Amino acid sequence: MNEKIANNKEQNFVSAVIYVHNAEDRIAAFLGMVMEVMEKNFEHSEIICVNDSSEDESLAVIRDVSKRAVKTSISVVNMSYYHGLELAMDAGMDLAIGDFVFEFDSTVPDFDPSVIMKIYRHSLEGYDIVSASPNRKERLSSRLFYRIFAKFAAVSYRMNTESFRVLSRRVINRVSSMNKTAPYRKALYANCGLKTDCIRYEVTEYPMGKSTDGGRGDNAAQPAHHRKRRDRREQRYRLDLAADALILFTEVGYRFSMTMTVVMMLMSIFMTVYSLVTYFVIHPVEGWTTTILFLSVAFFGLFGILTIIVKYLQLLVDMVFKRKHYSFESIEKLTK
Repeated sequence: MNEKIANNKEQNFVSAVIYVHNAEDRIAAFLGMVMEVMEKNFEHSEIICVNDSSEDESLAVIRDVSKRAVKTSISVVNMSYYHGLELAMDAGMDLAIGDFVFEFDSTVPDFDPSVIMKIYRHSLEGYDIVSASPNRKERLSSRLFYRIFAKFAAVSYRMNTESFRVLSRRVINRVSSMNKTAPYRKALYANCGLKTDCIRYEVTEYPMGKSTDGGRGDNAAQPAHHRKRRDRREQRYRLDLAADALILFTEVGYRFSMTMTVVMMLMSIFMTVYSLVTYFVIHPVEGWTTTILFLSVAFFGLFGILTIIVKYLQLLVDMVFKRKHYSFESIEKLTK
């Protein structure tokens, strides 16, 4: 009977990479859910938790939950310091050996466990990237970012807020050969040229259950729709990431520079004609107000252009010379 059940499981080796940063109030439920799906549906699977320098008891909770694993291999990558989502996930992806790899950017369990298999089975229909997005209104900042990105980026792929995605080994290899130092994975996925799709899911309150960490998870019973709080460091990181992505992957900087250049040229022509007409016809006292206005606009445009140029140079220097891929402190193999 057990052999028959095992034969019904998926034979592809599947990896799940989970980003963890100060998630002690939800990682027990989330890791337990992912682990249950892996063991129920796949003959061979692994889960890699990337502990991005958490300052709470997230690591202890992961160790406790991993004791319940029967066949799924569970590991933890402890980053040396806070890297942010992108580099931390790169560390986990480099360790993943699955034919298909799930990327869980968030540990908020706001979807039914069946969505994981729905996304996976959809990928078997010929899609190299299938993402899962909550069917709810996005934050204003996210909507603005994705709208600007879609308008100025030369890609047909429409980005939106995603909770997780599954990648084939083919897309992982292609992205690795494209540019491993680019700061925004989703932009690389959009530019990889392979077939992608996005599935919307209805937000649900997955039962959080009791904490397995001996009383440390008093908040584990909170409903899943209570979104995680981001510390200032994470908020600052996401703002910087958005700015870098827009400048690096879109024409926002170029369009702004060209617009300001054209405005400055038109104003220069206008002021030249105006000055000549005034000099030969009216002979007035020097126009202090007009001069100050012209200089103000001109300097604004000039500094705007210089800002974009400096930002481009900063990104190039960071990517080519200064950027460290990532640095981890240790790798813990919690299960065999």
